[in-house]
Amino acid sequence: MQDYLIQISYTPEAVARLVKNPENREEVARFLMEKLGGKLKGFWVSFGEYDLVEIATLPDNVSAEALTMVLLAGGAVKMVRTTPLMSVNEGMEAMEKAAKLELEYRPPGK
Repeated sequence: MQDYLIQISYTPEAVARLVKNPENREEVARFLMEKLGGKLKGFWVSFGEYDLVEIATLPDNVSAEALTMVLLAGGAVKMVRTTPLMSVNEGMEAMEKAAKLELEYRPPGK
């Protein structure tokens, strides 16, 4: 299972519909995650470039992309940004691998 940061922007039309008829979209997000075999860990309304921010655990990248596709296909979302997340320990492992690989890497032009 992989953790993901999911950032979502609504279309102006979807925002207008939510202003006229407010609804809690967290349960919809939870339902979608569970149907994909995952879990919604956190859900926030935000402002700026993205309207919603979610942290979710999903089985794999295919499931994460399926979620993106269904959100965009619905027409109410104009942008989805999905970022795979690593634990601090995984980040440390990556740093250790990079340190070993750095000894063998030749940058362009050197």
